[in-house]
Amino acid sequence: MSTQPIQRPELSRDPLTSHGSPTPAEWFAVEYDPATGEVVMLDQRKLPAEVVYYRYTKPDQVADAIRSMVVRGAPAIGISAAYALVLLARSEKGDAATFLMANGVAGRALNATRPTAVNLAWAIARMSRKAADVAELDPEARYEAMRAEAEAIHIEDVQSCRAMGKLGAEDVPEGATILTHCNAGALATGGYGTALGVIRAAHEAGKKVRVLADETRPYLQGARLTAWELHMDGVPVEVITDNMAAHFFQKGEIQFVVVGSDRIAANGDVANKIGTYGVAVLAKEHGVPFTVAAPWSTVDMATPTGAEIPIEERSRDEVAKVGGALLVGEGIPCRHPAFDVTPARLVDAIYTERGKIAPKDGQTPADLPRAAAE
Repeated sequence: MSTQPIQRPELSRDPLTSHGSPTPAEWFAVEYDPATGEVVMLDQRKLPAEVVYYRYTKPDQVADAIRSMVVRGAPAIGISAAYALVLLARSEKGDAATFLMANGVAGRALNATRPTAVNLAWAIARMSRKAADVAELDPEARYEAMRAEAEAIHIEDVQSCRAMGKLGAEDVPEGATILTHCNAGALATGGYGTALGVIRAAHEAGKKVRVLADETRPYLQGARLTAWELHMDGVPVEVITDNMAAHFFQKGEIQFVVVGSDRIAANGDVANKIGTYGVAVLAKEHGVPFTVAAPWSTVDMATPTGAEIPIEERSRDEVAKVGGALLVGEGIPCRHPAFDVTPARLVDAIYTERGKIAPKDGQTPADLPRAAAE
């Protein structure tokens, strides 16, 4: 593994991602470099102070990067896991049985890194199906097929973000101040973003929008990441602390809310970064639309309601410390659920690449068209 503290490392092909234009972005969250056989990631823990990229050559390195939040955001970690299995296919030269066993071991290790985000399991399952299809090929052909599948997952995610962004932008009022929580942008996806895709699409359509970004304690994804990427791409943004949101709702400054999701249950309940449920309650109290943008891969039809979604518990130190500063005395416990669940009755709209549903009105993901492959 190596680091490159530069704006964007050179790759052997153009990145598959883009933000607000059809040309490659000046930065990206995760890419695969086919010339070197490396997964390249922007270390999101160091933003905004430093722009540092890492190059990984082994699946367990990518697993560690997902676990330690070098990369985060449900779609982005799914893409990262897919590329990790490409690394496995590149290095594994054994017969079909050996390859499938190694792929299964790597897939299980990757799956255990972040239990709430369903995109992770979805991407690993898709790559494992491809592995089974191509296991009998010679190692080079096997690797190329796995690489093509991972790149397809990446490209489809960017296309999905653009589709849901355009759909959601239609609901954004002209001149709206939009509240968002956590980071559901190009940093959290293959590119463009889910919630920030809605904001980007409204901005591109000429709507004079501005953004209030919740800082999103304890990991500060809003302050460190959302504000950084929107500012980099020229979208007006201001950061507020999480406990300021109620004040700005009360003052009538917020006209629209859009967030991302790590898992959507079959009934329309939405799991997202801790603090999202509180934003939804505030939006309902003040008559402001609360909306969610997420790819279909985030929808988990096998999970009936939000009550069955596993909530990841993370380290107390992420609450007790910020950088090198100690906020909570040693020996004092901290609670750290990384996500909460917003009931469907509080969700005005969910935007996906398949269309829009209104959970508050009783619609569920099952009301959207099914993909041809299902």
